[in-house]
Amino acid sequence: MAGQHYGRRVMTPLDQELADYLALRRALGYRLVRPEKLLNQFLTYLQDVGVNTVTVKAALDWARLPASGDTNWWAHRLSVVRGFATYLHALDPATEVPAADLLPHRPHRATPYLYSDDDITALIAATASLRTPLRRATFATLIGLLSVTGMRVSEGIALDRGDIDLNAEHLLVRDTKFGNYGKPAIMPSSASNRLSRNGFGSGSSA
Repeated sequence: MAGQHYGRRVMTPLDQELADYLALRRALGYRLVRPEKLLNQFLTYLQDVGVNTVTVKAALDWARLPASGDTNWWAHRLSVVRGFATYLHALDPATEVPAADLLPHRPHRATPYLYSDDDITALIAATASLRTPLRRATFATLIGLLSVTGMRVSEGIALDRGDIDLNAEHLLVRDTKFGNYGKPAIMPSSASNRLSRNGFGSGSSA
C-alpha cells in the first residue's frame, strides 16, 4: 500500500484506519459524507506537514484553516477529528485526542421575525392563489389559527377534528415541543368562526 496514491497523497496506515472507522460508524447508521471528506483532507494535511500520528497541535492547526474562517466552522472541523482520534486512541495510545472545549463555539440562532397584522392578512390573502379550494381553506385556516393562538406549526398540523370544540372555543394541543400531552388552548372567537365556516369541529372535545 505504501506506493499507492489516494488523491494527492501516498496511502498510509492512517488511511486504512479511517476506512475502518467510517465503516464502523456507517454500520451504526451514520452517513458521514462531510466527515469523510474532512478527514481525508486532514490526513492529506498530516502528510504534507510530515506528521504520522494524530496530535492535538496538528488537529488544532488544521481545524483553524482557513485563518479567516468562522469559529463555529473551526469547532466543527475539530469535532470531526476528535471522533476519529478517539477511535484511534483505543488502538494506539500515542494518538492524542483534542479536548472538547479546545475551540469553544456559540450556536448561531436565527433572529425571530414577528409578523404584523398586515403580514398575516397578506399571507391569508395569498392562499387564494393555491390550486384547489381544499388547499386554500386549509392554509388560510392554519395561518389564522397560528396567529391567534400562538401554537407552533407542528402543533397546528397535528390537530384533528376531535381536538376542536367550537362551542367552548377550546383546542386540545397534542405532542407539544416539551412533550406535554393534551395541553388545552383557548381560541379567540375569530378563529372559532373561521374553523366553523370551514367545517371543522363537532361541538365535542371528546
